[in-house]
Amino acid sequence: MMKKIQVLLLVVTMQLSFAQNNVEFSKGADVTWLPQMEATGYQFYDTDGSKKDGLQLLKDRGMNTVRLRVFVNPSDDPRSGHCSKEETVALAQRAQKMGFRIMINFHYSDSWADPGKQNKPAAWKDLPFEKLAQEVYNHTFDVMTALKKAKVKTEWVQVGNEIPGGMLWPEGSTDNWNQLGILLNKGYDAVKAVDKSIKVIVHLDEGDNIEKFRTFFDNAKAQNVKYDVIGLSYYPFWVKKDYTETIANLEFNLNDLVTRYNTEVMVVEVGGEYDKVENTKELLEATIKAVKNVPNNKGLGILYWEPQGEKSWSGYSLSAWLENGQPSPALDAFKD
Repeated sequence: MMKKIQVLLLVVTMQLSFAQNNVEFSKGADVTWLPQMEATGYQFYDTDGSKKDGLQLLKDRGMNTVRLRVFVNPSDDPRSGHCSKEETVALAQRAQKMGFRIMINFHYSDSWADPGKQNKPAAWKDLPFEKLAQEVYNHTFDVMTALKKAKVKTEWVQVGNEIPGGMLWPEGSTDNWNQLGILLNKGYDAVKAVDKSIKVIVHLDEGDNIEKFRTFFDNAKAQNVKYDVIGLSYYPFWVKKDYTETIANLEFNLNDLVTRYNTEVMVVEVGGEYDKVENTKELLEATIKAVKNVPNNKGLGILYWEPQGEKSWSGYSLSAWLENGQPSPALDAFKD
């Protein structure tokens, strides 16, 4: 009998190991502009000139994941507003019905939060720190509960967007690491209270900047910050270098983070110049390879930031869409 139990346990262990090692690599995009593009009349086309759903065009190119940002009390500006709880739930439902996996990205602001600005929502502006921390919990819990009630299965949640200097300034600045640690853990706890299986991401920019990541996550460790995945942005354009000059540092950093912090890693934002199609395709191929090369399947995936946000609509030159409304051939890098 004991031998049978031992054999059964071995089989179960092998099955779990097989399942873990065969989790599908995440390939996708932040597509949060999509509903507003459609609302303003923007049309998407396939390479044969036929009109097509923007999400379908991305799926046809091998993408399986969408990342959706959430603002607290956004304006109705088509490019810098929207992203409310209700709009996020609707877009997540739409994407999930098409077979996409879902990542939610909390900015904890009424509009963009990034390394240069981490503005508190207007409604939270004058709160004492304890109430500010509770609002982080409440807002996160509220949005995640709405998604759950809508039967959206969220796989990943970002607590903050590109936060090397912290978030919810000044209280949550890296000048106040003990407070930043509390805010991050409030977001983590709210996510896990809704669904323990969701992986929580902490996200920095400049994924090839090894020292930036070590400084931040050494401090996070000292503050007992809880997370499951380290998210990286990777944009050679913004550091005025070609990807060939930075890809080795990205690959080193991915592996260093996994070893140093016993975590999983994911490139949650990447992009290249829309009018340098071949270079952007090569950048994407190299980034996919770097993440896939992380040992033990600890490199979870790679997401393009707003590839469908064609420049004439968005003003954004790192999209991956052509002027005729068709996907850039650079996105073929996501095909198997």
